[in-house]
Amino acid sequence: MVLDHPYLSIILPAYNEEKRLGITLSELNRYFSSQPYHVEFLVIDDGSTDRTGEVASTMSDRIPALKVLRNERNRGKGYSIRRGVAEAKGAVIGFMDADYKTPIEEIERLLPWLIKGHQVVIGSRGVEGSEIEVPQPFYRQWGSRVFGVVMHLLVGLRDIPDTQCGFKFFTRKASLEIFHFQKIDGYMFDVEILCLAKRLDYAVKQVPIRWMNDADSRLQLVRGNLRNLKELMQIRTSLDGVGHSRKRGETS
Repeated sequence: MVLDHPYLSIILPAYNEEKRLGITLSELNRYFSSQPYHVEFLVIDDGSTDRTGEVASTMSDRIPALKVLRNERNRGKGYSIRRGVAEAKGAVIGFMDADYKTPIEEIERLLPWLIKGHQVVIGSRGVEGSEIEVPQPFYRQWGSRVFGVVMHLLVGLRDIPDTQCGFKFFTRKASLEIFHFQKIDGYMFDVEILCLAKRLDYAVKQVPIRWMNDADSRLQLVRGNLRNLKELMQIRTSLDGVGHSRKRGETS
């Protein structure tokens, strides 16, 4: 069973990840079995049409710290992580991709900044010191650059070159406050939570990490980008309802 008061909660949103989820969970269990603190893993099966839920359930029989939640249908990555945050019990709450693009050892680069007092710490492929072991194909790199230009024009975040890396961690207080206002169900939720962090005056610490691309070809270039643009416009109009609190520091 999941511990009542873990130090760290890791949320893994998973949609049709039956081929990779077992490897990811095995790696997490291997790594954290040797750490001096308690951890919980929350897999959110986002209405998968493959055996993702079965893989997660089987792994939970071997990993007591694993909890599996299932969405009744495909709701989106933002919805799944929002649900995971509501269920998480850790003093530190974060999320990572279920396909293991970032090795879990990279958390050793992020946790010290939380211990030092930062409340929002994100992995970044866009700051000095990051290592891209397997790059994306050229067309996706080009698409990412275009996305960055459009995103910065619409919502700002010009000092955060990599908003989309799926390796972000928060103090419990910051995560609950940010995700209280978070509404985007799709992929642009990453942009939304960083905008919310700024509106709530949380400093965002960007940390270089190792990252590798996989062969996932589910990206929908036209429909996906149109949906992303719609979500960016929703973010731009929804932030007006979020007020500023006291200044907590500068983005670094």
